[in-house]
Amino acid sequence: MIRGSSTVVGMSDFPFGFSNRDDDPERKPGDQSSDSGANNPFGFAMGGPGGGGFDPSQLGQMLTQLGAMFSSMGQPGTQTGPVNYDIAKRLARQQLGSSVPPVSSGAQSAVNDAAHLAELWLDAATTFPAGASKTVAWTANDWIEETLPTWKRLCDPVAEQVSGMWTATLPAEAREFAAPMFGMLGQMGGLAFGSQLGQALGQLAKEVLTSTDIGLPLGPDGTAALLPAAISEFSAGLEQPESEILVYLAAREAAHQRLFAHVPWLRQQVLGAVEDYARGIKMDFSAIEQAAQNLDPMALAQDPSKLEELLSQGTFEPQTTPEQKAALERLETLLALIEGWVETVVADAVGDRLPGAGALAETLRRRRATGGPAEQTFATLVGLELRPRKVREAAALWRRLTTDAGLEKRDGVWAHPDLLPDSSSLDAPASFIDSVLGGGATVFDDPLAQLAETEARERAEKEGKGEDSKGDKPEGNATA
Repeated sequence: MIRGSSTVVGMSDFPFGFSNRDDDPERKPGDQSSDSGANNPFGFAMGGPGGGGFDPSQLGQMLTQLGAMFSSMGQPGTQTGPVNYDIAKRLARQQLGSSVPPVSSGAQSAVNDAAHLAELWLDAATTFPAGASKTVAWTANDWIEETLPTWKRLCDPVAEQVSGMWTATLPAEAREFAAPMFGMLGQMGGLAFGSQLGQALGQLAKEVLTSTDIGLPLGPDGTAALLPAAISEFSAGLEQPESEILVYLAAREAAHQRLFAHVPWLRQQVLGAVEDYARGIKMDFSAIEQAAQNLDPMALAQDPSKLEELLSQGTFEPQTTPEQKAALERLETLLALIEGWVETVVADAVGDRLPGAGALAETLRRRRATGGPAEQTFATLVGLELRPRKVREAAALWRRLTTDAGLEKRDGVWAHPDLLPDSSSLDAPASFIDSVLGGGATVFDDPLAQLAETEARERAEKEGKGEDSKGDKPEGNATA
C-alpha cells in the first residue's frame, strides 16, 4: 500500500486487493490484525474465532453470498460501472443482520439537543457560521444508504483505472477477438470489487460515530449526522457520561460541516486528489501479458477462485508514479489540515464547558492512531494512511495561528487553496505563521488585490530608478 511517499509493497495492500492472509509468511500466530474483520475489511481469509483454519459455521453465508454474486451476472441493470454496488450494499447490510432497530424518538431528541448546544458554542470559536441545515440520527443501515454516493465517487476512479489495464495495450483486433472473455472478466471484477467494498462498508457501518469520521463529507450536503447506537457502544468503555460524549461528537460533526459548507472548493480538492491518484496508476504490462498467455477462460468460469489466486501472486501490482506521490501528499496534507482545524476549533468551543473534553480528544487520537476500520478502509480504497503525526502538527499550526493571528486571519487561510500551508509548513510552521502575521488581513480577504498591489509597487520602483538614471546624465555631461 502507498502510505504518503512510501512505495507499493505487496498485492495484499493493493487497492481492492485479493490477498489470502492465511498464506502471509509475515503473519504471527495469534496476530488478529491479519485476520478478516475489523482490521482486514477487504480480506478474503477464512478462519474461526481463534484464527487460522476453516470455520464451518461460515460456509452457509459464504455460499449464499457467492450464489448472489453469480446469479446477478448477466442481469440487466445490476452493474453499470467497474464496481457492482448492488452487491456491495447487499453484503454490507447482511453483515449488520436482519434486525437493526430504528432510531428512537428519545435518541433523535438527544441528538438534536446536543447539536443545538454544540452550534451555540462553536459560534465563538470560528468565523464560519453554521453549515448544516438539519441534524439527523442515523442507524448503520442509514449510513450505508446515505454515504454510498460518495463512496462511488471515491471507488470508481481507482476501479476504472485498474479494470482498463486489462485491455489498454492490446491491439484493436485482439480487443475485438477477446471481447467476450474480457467482458466476463469485467463483470467478475465488478463483482469482486463490490464484494470487498460491501465487506468493508458493513464493518465500517458498525463503528462510525458521525458522517465525517474520516475527515470527508460522506453524507448529503447540509446534513449533520450522528449514529446513536455506535456512540452508546463507544461510550461504554469511557469514564465520561454518554451525554457529554454526544455533545463533543456533535461539536466535531458541526465543525466539519461549517468548514465544508463555507469553503466551497474544499470538497472538490479532496475528492479530486483521489481521482488524480487513480489516473496515475500504472501496471507492469509485461507481467500481465505473460499471465494472459496462461489464462484459461473456461477454467475461470468453472472455478472463479483461480482469478483470486492469479491476482494474489502480485502480477498486477500498481507501479508508483511521481504523479501519484504528489496527489497522495496533497491529499494527506489536506486531510491533516481539516482534522487539525476541527480539533482546534472544538477544543476552543467546548474546552471550558466539558471537563472531559481533553480526554475525549486523546481517545479519538488513539482511535485514529491504532488504525481503526475508518482509517483502514480509506487506506485500502485510495492507498493513503492519514498519519497521526501530520494531524498533530496541523493542530499545532492552527493553535499558533489562533493565538498569534486571531480567528479571522486563521479562518481566512481557507479563502483559497493556494493560501493553505503545504507539507513543509506543517514540519516547520514558523515561516508560514510569520507570513500570515506580516501580510495583514488583505492577504487573505482578497489575494487578487495583494497581487495588484505588488505589481504597482514594482512599477513604481522601476519608474523611480529610471528617473534617477535620467537625473544623473546632466551632471555627468557637466563634469565632462
